[in-house]
Amino acid sequence: MRNLKSFKFVALCALALLSGSAVYGQDNVIDEVVWVVGDEAILKSEVEEARMSAQYEGRKFDGDPYCVIPEEIAVQKLFLHQAALDSIEVAESEVIQRVDYMTNVYIANIGSREKMEEYFNKTSSQIRETLRDNAREGLKVQKMQQKLVGDIKITPAEVRRYFKDLPQDSIPYIPTQVEVQIITQQPKIPLEEIEDVKRRLREYTDRVNNGESFSMLARLYSDDRGTAINGGEMPFTGRGYLDPAFANVAFNLQDPNKVSKIVESEYGFHIIQLMEKRGDRIKVRHILLKPHVPEEALMAGTARLDSIADDIRNGKFTFEEAASVLSQDKDTRNNHGLLPNPQTNTSKFEMQELPPEIAKVVDKMKVGEISEAFTMIPQKTGKEECVIVKLKSRINGHKATISEDYQNLKEIVLEKRRDEMLDKWIREKQKHTYVRINENWSNCAFKYPGWIKKD
Repeated sequence: MRNLKSFKFVALCALALLSGSAVYGQDNVIDEVVWVVGDEAILKSEVEEARMSAQYEGRKFDGDPYCVIPEEIAVQKLFLHQAALDSIEVAESEVIQRVDYMTNVYIANIGSREKMEEYFNKTSSQIRETLRDNAREGLKVQKMQQKLVGDIKITPAEVRRYFKDLPQDSIPYIPTQVEVQIITQQPKIPLEEIEDVKRRLREYTDRVNNGESFSMLARLYSDDRGTAINGGEMPFTGRGYLDPAFANVAFNLQDPNKVSKIVESEYGFHIIQLMEKRGDRIKVRHILLKPHVPEEALMAGTARLDSIADDIRNGKFTFEEAASVLSQDKDTRNNHGLLPNPQTNTSKFEMQELPPEIAKVVDKMKVGEISEAFTMIPQKTGKEECVIVKLKSRINGHKATISEDYQNLKEIVLEKRRDEMLDKWIREKQKHTYVRINENWSNCAFKYPGWIKKD
């Protein structure tokens, strides 16, 4: 079960990637403001982009898209306004993870990076930059919503009462769920490859010290394509939202004209330049280089894991023992390799909730079976690694029962309560927010009728 159904509308804006030229070409009109919410404008181009992204995803609208979409964007702006008032921040690492994940999803769905660029009529860097801005906003909205509903508690009596009152034909269907254990090995990168990365970063440092622009070098060479398009610039960020090694170096910088020493984070190797400090927040530029993983290293990593898998199958040790001692996945090795589901805070996954590379393998496995080794790129780090998995359990899809599916039913009740609270908050926020809707866009049966104020 997903945590908050109400959060889902933010994805509509987060996936708006299609070029403005594609929008304007449809009717040859200049872009126009269709809504104003507070001091934020909603443009016709935003609505068109979201509509075309939704079309790509196969989304069906309950009503006119030109009514539904701007209202969804308007609701998002209400939450963003409140997030700004409450000083809600998101970690840059979270933004990067979401951008990497979405980019990989698009590439997988469309077929290749080149086809993705052709479909959206944008370069990969432009796509990543759009995703970056929208990912940051989407994450802020989620955090704001979580803050609003975080104190809601559900008792077992409420869950039982909900289930007892459900008509037989309304009992929820619980999709197939799996539990997966994992062992990972990071391919050994040759020392000469690491030294080459450091040599290049030292070269960039020398060029900056000799008068070249850090921003220009970041645009040309940084492997963080999301920030590269802005010259490596990151937004104001608190220490706790950065990789610890990166933060330690960045927050010790004093001179904006100096370049930091080389720092290794979980994403690769960086050099950093200070832009500005404001209290406990910092704004920096950086150049990231990721060492290239040679094919031989990947082959050696998968061969080692295949050997470990064979030893487990032959009873030399258990998967759980191997995960605790040999796995390099810090999030699972102390839990017998059991993969946690961050969406539900349990170990159970619906198939679409698993990383795509794992889901593809697990889908064909039997309970207790150990996979052959394969490679994947985790959303968190964006660095290729070698993996074996074990299917610990599979619960086939079924109608919910209170004894077997209490946790899922609790989430349904909790989600219902959250939706009700967020709905109430939106209606109240409407009353105190300036809204103007273009008369050509106002003839709608809105979900929240309070947009149009009565005189």
